[in-house]
Amino acid sequence: MTSAVHDAGGRLFVQLMHAGRMSHPDNTPHHRQPVAPSAIASGQKMFTPTGMQDAPAPRALSAAEIRETVNDFKHAARRAIEAGADGVEIHGANGYLIHQFFAPNANRRTDAYGGSIENRARFGLEVATAVASEIGAQRTGFRISPSAPIGGLVEGSEVGDLYRHLVTELDKLKLAYLHLMHTGDENLANDIRARWSNPLLFLRSGRTLDTLEDDLNSGLADMLPIGRWALANPDFVERYRKGAPVNEADPATFYGDGAKGYIDYPRLARTKTPVCEVG
Repeated sequence: MTSAVHDAGGRLFVQLMHAGRMSHPDNTPHHRQPVAPSAIASGQKMFTPTGMQDAPAPRALSAAEIRETVNDFKHAARRAIEAGADGVEIHGANGYLIHQFFAPNANRRTDAYGGSIENRARFGLEVATAVASEIGAQRTGFRISPSAPIGGLVEGSEVGDLYRHLVTELDKLKLAYLHLMHTGDENLANDIRARWSNPLLFLRSGRTLDTLEDDLNSGLADMLPIGRWALANPDFVERYRKGAPVNEADPATFYGDGAKGYIDYPRLARTKTPVCEVG
């Protein structure tokens, strides 16, 4: 896969994520109980091979297991590079494990990984530090989604202070980029921009094709992620340049296991070039 991307002139960063409590035993080969910062169920449903099921209550990770998980991220990053990837993106967003450590309603630990904003940010920073030391900061990105109402997380009144601290510390690592999923706090978005020195990927909730470039033109964003549009439109760049209609992504196929919803979206119809015969 990495060779195909490179042969087409592209670059590939592999997203590394740990689901934490947003998991189900049926989604794993060993059918083990999910793990999380604390033994608190998300109250959410999960996609499984047999349909939607309640995500079960997780068990709390021990301090030793947290250290092992940091090493797991580091090992996964190394394996991605060995497989030909150009880098990795650490998934610290969207209700998954790192994000769960940030949220006080999912993290009620009383050790070095819970309580204060510095402690709740610690696991994510340790993962970023370990991965950057293993494969290089220039190959490491980090994704965040402050206040995103995903996975049953409620980040509370300290959300702004936590992310200002997190981004300030991440910036010291000189990572390749920060990927921000923005959900509405303009002051926090501007503060993150001010604290971040390297490229900022900015995904604004509710944007349209007509407003896609607004954050780029304002200087808030350096790059604009186009995940769902890219998924549903293998020729998105061509469509965007031409102002052509785009296919809408079908959420019903997001968690499938075949070609449907991944490689079967139609391309623009090609117009034939007229042939001129001489003689």
